[in-house]
Amino acid sequence: MSLPILYIKPGCPWCDDVVDFLSRKRIEVQTVIVSGNREAMQEMVALSGQMKAPTMDWHGDVLADFGVEELVPFLQRRGLH
Repeated sequence: MSLPILYIKPGCPWCDDVVDFLSRKRIEVQTVIVSGNREAMQEMVALSGQMKAPTMDWHGDVLADFGVEELVPFLQRRGLH
């Protein structure tokens, strides 16, 4: 199965926190930078209905505009912590 996709923007403190958290937990994701990438931005907006990052697409389950505190229960529902 393909990796979940994490859409981020460089310099975004929430994005940095989420990337650091996932790295510490050894949870692999495919990171996509949407800044300056029109196609990736359009893909993220089509999935989430908004333009804020981070946004995660976990095999069709989308979590948009979140921080680590929202990510933890999202991951726990998938059996990850």
